[in-house]
Amino acid sequence: MRGRSDGAALAGEYLEALRHQRRLSPATLRNYRHALELLLGLLEKSSFESLDATQARRFLAALHAKGLSPRTLALTLSAWRGWYRWLARHRGLKANPLLGLRAPKAARPLPKALSVESAQRLLQAEGKNDSSAAIRDAAMFELLYSSGLRLGELVALDLGDGRLDLEAGEVTVTGKGSKTRTVPIGARAREALAAWLATRKSLSKPGEKAVFVGARGRRIAPAVVGARLAAWAKRRGLNERVHPHMLRHSFATHVLQSSQDLRAVQEMLGHSSISTTQVYTHLDYQALAKVYDAAHPRARKK
Repeated sequence: MRGRSDGAALAGEYLEALRHQRRLSPATLRNYRHALELLLGLLEKSSFESLDATQARRFLAALHAKGLSPRTLALTLSAWRGWYRWLARHRGLKANPLLGLRAPKAARPLPKALSVESAQRLLQAEGKNDSSAAIRDAAMFELLYSSGLRLGELVALDLGDGRLDLEAGEVTVTGKGSKTRTVPIGARAREALAAWLATRKSLSKPGEKAVFVGARGRRIAPAVVGARLAAWAKRRGLNERVHPHMLRHSFATHVLQSSQDLRAVQEMLGHSSISTTQVYTHLDYQALAKVYDAAHPRARKK
């Protein structure tokens, strides 16, 4: 029976296979590595081959008692299950002891979206004498809201590869699971992008391919985009914390409110499952409920 060191080595092989075959993000790989290290620690001196469903269930209960959320437990269990599946397929393990095991369900929080009025207020132009950085910020935020891009998709955009086509009014990005999609760019975003591209050379280093660059002239960091957006929102008097993914949520909510076309929104967001997109119908219902409560004569409290 193989010991802890063998388990650690095999866990490393599994993570390397994931990195090459599934092209998971560094953050996801770090989470998987942490989950597997957690499991090997819980096993102590026992072999990973000795794990059974009852023992795994006790491990999850212990982690839950330590304060791990249902969402974290689900991610941890997913990493464990995937490793044992890989061991069964590629390293001769007889059975996967985690197949029938389920983590506790977590209440799914609704994504936070801006109102249409707040989105309009957020995206007001800075002024006629905008700096290059302000012109860049306007282009980034307009594109996030106009096309529903993820932050990682935004910062990964390059010039000269045909993916950002202002003439056609569309942008092509590669998102989660290496899925590529093409989404439209609205007129305001096209104007903001054209203004940025006209002044981009004042910030970018020679040979830099990134569409959006930071103060040092290289590809802008995701954290910088988030910090710039938070400061941008504060200057416009928005009292809520605004982050890049909120613009994606706002895009989905506002398009769905106007079009009622769930499939189209699913395609533009790049969701694999329609159930992921359906969360925005709940946001739409919440907005309608607020209108009803404010307007209906029999809804108002006396």
